[in-house]
Amino acid sequence: MTTPFPTATVTGYPRIGARREQKRALEAYWAGRIDADDFTRSVHTLRVETYHRLAELGLREDYAIPASYSHYDHVLDTALTVGLIPTDTGGTNTGAAAGLDAYFALARGTSQRSPLEMTKWFDTNYHYLVPELADSTVFTARPHHLLSLVAEARAAGHLVRPVLVGPVTLLALAKPAPGATTLPLDRLDELTLVYRDILTGLSDAGVDWVQFDEPALVADIPGTTDARLAEAARRTYATLSSATVRPQLFVTAPYGSLENGLPALAESGIDALGVDLSAATRGADPDYAPRLAATLPPSVHLVAGAIDGRNVWADDLAASLDVLTGLGRESLSVSTSTSLLHVPYTVSQETTLPVDVAFWLSFAEEKVTEVEALATALAEGAEARPEAFNRAERVRRTRASSTRVHNAEVAARTAAEATNDGFRADAATRIAAQESLGIPDLPTTTIGSFPQTAEVRRARADHRAGRVDDAAYEQAMRAEIDRVIDLQEELGLDILVHGEPERNDMVQYFAEHLDGFTTTEHGWVQSYGSRCTRPPILFGDVSRPDPITVGWTRYAASRTPHPVKGMLTGPVTILAWSFVRDDVDLRVSADQIGLALADEVADLEAAGIGIIQVDEPALRELLPLRSRARAEYLDWSVRAFRLVSAHVSPQTQIHTHLCYSEFGEIIEAIDALDADVTSIEAARSRMEVLDDIAGFGFGRGIGPGIYDIHSPRVPTVEELRELIEAALKHVPAHRLWINPDCGLKTRDYPEVRASLANLVAARQAMLDSVQVTV
Repeated sequence: MTTPFPTATVTGYPRIGARREQKRALEAYWAGRIDADDFTRSVHTLRVETYHRLAELGLREDYAIPASYSHYDHVLDTALTVGLIPTDTGGTNTGAAAGLDAYFALARGTSQRSPLEMTKWFDTNYHYLVPELADSTVFTARPHHLLSLVAEARAAGHLVRPVLVGPVTLLALAKPAPGATTLPLDRLDELTLVYRDILTGLSDAGVDWVQFDEPALVADIPGTTDARLAEAARRTYATLSSATVRPQLFVTAPYGSLENGLPALAESGIDALGVDLSAATRGADPDYAPRLAATLPPSVHLVAGAIDGRNVWADDLAASLDVLTGLGRESLSVSTSTSLLHVPYTVSQETTLPVDVAFWLSFAEEKVTEVEALATALAEGAEARPEAFNRAERVRRTRASSTRVHNAEVAARTAAEATNDGFRADAATRIAAQESLGIPDLPTTTIGSFPQTAEVRRARADHRAGRVDDAAYEQAMRAEIDRVIDLQEELGLDILVHGEPERNDMVQYFAEHLDGFTTTEHGWVQSYGSRCTRPPILFGDVSRPDPITVGWTRYAASRTPHPVKGMLTGPVTILAWSFVRDDVDLRVSADQIGLALADEVADLEAAGIGIIQVDEPALRELLPLRSRARAEYLDWSVRAFRLVSAHVSPQTQIHTHLCYSEFGEIIEAIDALDADVTSIEAARSRMEVLDDIAGFGFGRGIGPGIYDIHSPRVPTVEELRELIEAALKHVPAHRLWINPDCGLKTRDYPEVRASLANLVAARQAMLDSVQVTV
């Protein structure tokens, strides 16, 4: 007799540890402070404790807990599980059955090989490693890692649900390896047979449910169509469901609503379908719930993701219960709309949040209890969980009436700028005016941050805790700025930065200085690997009470005759890397942040700073997954960026920076930002983006990154020179900037010194070898 699907579940859970235990274990292993056995014991403990905690929170039924753990990235893990690996790894399986070093070589690179390309996971701030599929790749079932997770959990008293990226999504996100002639999706039927072999192995191990995540079915994927992906899913899951020996199949479609994919999955033979029914998705697609009720046959168990897995606001349980009961289904479970990978662990750890704001929040643990409360209410009525439903109602009322949320002055200013398109003088006028800056051909610079040493972090922590006073803290930060300026002058960089030692994070730092935001102590979320961020929480109208960066930038400029860039984070990135309000449209918050930053730009300009960089690495990240909604988003997001510099003089050079995005999809929007210089990630993709730039006719300064800062390896002068040479085929020297892919915060000084020295040497070699003219 098969196990029924649990009435309450989540589709994924944070894996870094409530106190970032995995991050510390990873970095200790990479640094050689612990060995493989120590690392394995550490993460084993973390996983088992997570299972115990989820059971305590209410996920006690068999297979209610997903085995969604990964050492680094779940896409990489699935690619290895099915044998989809790069051709230069010698066919080594780098899953749990093989060496950790081989696994991490794919993720981080080594001195001998570059890492896999990294990009954003749909419209989230999580980064995944892009699988590369060669013509010679032979798919092979390697379920060792999944089987070990199952056995480990069973030994600890839990029947967990193995999780894999589904075959359609895996190939939709993969890229052809260099020299490949076959598109990844063309090999779906072949890959499906390997997934079937994996199902057989799981069934033999006594597994009754397996989860396949298929978010590609809610998105418009370049190079294919929604209809083609839906047909691929129908064919794939019909094959998998027809297997004689298999667990029951639970397919999830997070991050939005299914269109063609809904009828395709409904008739494919799967056993359960998980859908995103969060308030955000219901708002974007009001017909989604009725469409589900009308399309899904009784034979497919519906797992309704009513609890938002991506934002931190407590759920309106009464409204969600109305939606669930309105589906009119007997075969129904409650879940999160997405994996809880995207939210922090628990509000209970926070001691410094404003009391009223804290009351409005729900992190991963709290969301699990909301799932359990909804599932119980669905079966027994809301009166079965009076405390949960009464609290949800108080949250709704107090947020709506809070004077902390609304600021009449900010609202009036935002309304007054409603017709401002943000355009400055034309580009030709600005180029002529900026000749006074004296910028050479192939100018070298960095993106902003320099390594954050233990001493710098300690000084910030001591100041925050009151152990050092303002004067001592300022002295420590100035000493680090001196170090950064001296290093850049020593290396021969042209345009300098102050290094941002005072900033814990490029978004959090600004949030701490803007009204309308609050920040957490322990609200860490995984971005990739061991990289974690603490997204600020945007709860109200935004304004800037005082200057934020001016003092530090002015000091750096006083220490050198070279130009020093002012460094700001743009409004769209601040939104994308924060937990945002769900009570107003995003464009309202974007305009408010843009106007607050415009005040900062005006003060920098008044302080004599002639180059100001406004970073927007997340511009592509918020792009709607469906193409029909993208033009509207790009219109308001680009306008918000332009508001930041709308009133600066033509002599002030405005830079922006974008990273880890599919730039070709938004090249018109990048151009519409109207920045004087745009720096972009390009090293891992070996300048692929330049085809988009050249094809579009981008006419202003461009800095395609040549140093991949997300890997610890030091690129050689020859490698860097080759990238510069490739860039010069598309961009003339007077418009080409030489810079890293991104900020240097996560690297250490020996790596940075060597890499930047090679960058400057590569640039000089190009100048020496060719006649560069303006």
